[in-house]
Amino acid sequence: MKQAIEIVEAHGFEIVHAIVDSMWLRKPGSTREEYEDVCEELRDRLNLPISFEGRYKWIVFLNSKVDRQAAVLNRYYGVFEDKTLKVRGIELRKHDTPRIVQRCQDKMLKVFSKASDSQEFHELVPEALKVLIEHVSMVRQDKIPIEDLVVVKSLSKNPGEYTNLVPQAIAARQIQREGGSVHCGQSISYVLTFDKSSVENNRARPSQLLDESTPYDKLWYEDLLVSSAANLLMPFGLDKVQIKHLLHDG
Repeated sequence: MKQAIEIVEAHGFEIVHAIVDSMWLRKPGSTREEYEDVCEELRDRLNLPISFEGRYKWIVFLNSKVDRQAAVLNRYYGVFEDKTLKVRGIELRKHDTPRIVQRCQDKMLKVFSKASDSQEFHELVPEALKVLIEHVSMVRQDKIPIEDLVVVKSLSKNPGEYTNLVPQAIAARQIQREGGSVHCGQSISYVLTFDKSSVENNRARPSQLLDESTPYDKLWYEDLLVSSAANLLMPFGLDKVQIKHLLHDG
């Protein structure tokens, strides 16, 4: 990495961020050809299989959810000059994220994709928050199709081996009671339900047993939406608590 840094800096570039297989460089007024020249020298001198992917209009590197000061290697989102969106390590890219959350985050990112620079990005934050408010409102008003609330999680052990009944274990046991077969390593699809009896075994319902009358846990899904928005906006001073206040005030 030291040699790579020396080559990059010799070309007048600053390294903004770097992970195992990628580097983000900055140089005011630079051209595509200059980026490609750097890549060529890195390939020739260090035998690195590196290529120029494109120039971003803007990019946001995200920190840890636990420690805001700690950088995470592969969590970011940004927009290329051709308006192509690239995201890594957020809910939109995770297979276990409910569609309602993916859709909300995708629409928020599409709002931000209209920005050409950091100032325009900041100006679009209120519009992006309106997207969140709309989705939270739909959750509160039972306007979300039940299939858009499905969560997918893998079983780390057989259903009967769980002592702490996590939702996927609860759903798996229901499948077994209905005569189905489930095992360690299998992916379980389910919805978090709202059950007035507060019986733990009813906290999740497998997708095979869902219908439009299934009562889902509105507070849980609202919290999930807020978390996904906070993941995008935390670098700009908006965390979950502040976003919840905005929702309450709105």
